Amino acid sequence: MAKKKGKKKSTAKKKRKILYGRIFLTLLFLGLLLYCIVMFVPKNIKTIHVKGNHFFTDQEIIEIAKLDNYPSTFTNYSYKIKKTLEDSKLITNAKVTKNWLYEVTIEVEENRPLFYNATKKKTVLSDGRTTDLTFSVPVLINYTPDKIYEKLITKMGDLDSDIIRRISEMKYNPNEVDPNRFLFTMNDENYVYLTANQLSNLNSYVTIISKFTGKKGILYLDSGEYFEVKEG
Repeated sequence: MAKKKGKKKSTAKKKRKILYGRIFLTLLFLGLLLYCIVMFVPKNIKTIHVKGNHFFTDQEIIEIAKLDNYPSTFTNYSYKIKKTLEDSKLITNAKVTKNWLYEVTIEVEENRPLFYNATKKKTVLSDGRTTDLTFSVPVLINYTPDKIYEKLITKMGDLDSDIIRRISEMKYNPNEVDPNRFLFTMNDENYVYLTANQLSNLNSYVTIISKFTGKKGILYLDSGEYFEVKEG
């Protein structure tokens, strides 16, 4: 009986040695695999796609995301890039996804530049914040009282981006009837009178002005759609 027990202990020792050997070989294989990945697989982001931008170029979005040097893909996780973008006052929302490992897609919702305030020498963004950066946006050329100014920002945010690009200058121009009145100088050399409360009517500018093909003048959107043709 004693001899049989001795044989069982010997067999158990051999099994343990075999198990430890397998674990060692597995760890060695995984270590070599990790080494190959680190040493031979590219580590940097290779391609960046940008979507949803209208005012900022792809390169500007990439710079805001701090990816202009195409850094390591292993330390720039999607959530980290998203946070960097949304920490900027120029971006309202961002969605970042990685296609494969080295291709990044960025989709943004911009904090649109609305106009340049010549008095304050700042560009006003759609949430009311300002930036020293300049864009192809209308210029507010004179002082506007605070409450009317705040209303102007809110209502400008409702304008289509294409309409904003068609405006050259804005002048606060109240009269005896309405203290909210503005004069807009358009890029096509027409002028538009309207109030801050009626600013959304400017979204119909292209349709309205198309009725007067070849003519230049003043469009009174503050009192209907009356168009006064300029002489000469």
